[in-house]
Amino acid sequence: MPLANTRHDDVDDVDEDRASSGPLHFPEIRAACSPAEWKVRVQLAACYRLMDMYGMSDLIANHISARVPDEDDAFLINAYGLLYEEITASSLIKINGKGEILAKPDFGELGYGVNKAGFVIHSAIHRARHEVACVIHTHTWPGMALSSLSCGLLPMNQTAMRFARIGYHDYQGVVLDLSEQESLVRDLGEHNALILRNHGLLTVGNTIAEAFNAMHRLELSAKAQLAALACNTDLNPVSAECIEKTFQNYQPNVRRPFGVLEWPALIRKLDRLDQSYKL
Repeated sequence: MPLANTRHDDVDDVDEDRASSGPLHFPEIRAACSPAEWKVRVQLAACYRLMDMYGMSDLIANHISARVPDEDDAFLINAYGLLYEEITASSLIKINGKGEILAKPDFGELGYGVNKAGFVIHSAIHRARHEVACVIHTHTWPGMALSSLSCGLLPMNQTAMRFARIGYHDYQGVVLDLSEQESLVRDLGEHNALILRNHGLLTVGNTIAEAFNAMHRLELSAKAQLAALACNTDLNPVSAECIEKTFQNYQPNVRRPFGVLEWPALIRKLDRLDQSYKL
């Protein structure tokens, strides 16, 4: 199936002078969006900036998507060519499940489109999990290292026990084939986190704040496990009963949704540093 304006390799026909001449500026498209879509655009742009701030970006690679409210088959995703620190509400591309570009800013001669792997991964999840508002995929060094361990994520501390039940997806090469969508969705199941073996990490959430919280905590779990294993000593065991009890304490039916408290604080932090993501 052809994917309109999607790319896998780096764009090779851009204006190199413009691409390297300094900060990019995009015309604000707020007037062309519904108030609900614009709110999601601002929140998603903030998420990109926060992911970069907390060391979870990978140059122009990786992707975070958010479902467009009140539209059955539309989500927002980053333009393939921008650093996370450059992303603004107006720079996000709106795409549907067929890979058709519904709305994009004028990138001029840069001609940025959508990363094809990003389309394959995110469209599959948004189509299968209608309650999911946000999908985050990363290639951090802790996430890649964890994804390469046959033991997977160990429930060795309180934070990791939140992910005592997590999905695993075997590596099948760069995610460019639509045929992989079925197994990707199956392996994610009803989980809110997925380890893409020999690849990286993925989280989903009913809100952008939830997805960010899940990825932040999964990243911490990966770092803690790698640090502990590097000590080359026995791990302190925790009973299966205690692990299950802790896991249950993290479930939605027993606590407030993740992100409710810390997301506003993160936005205040971001606003103190740089408010350009709102444009």
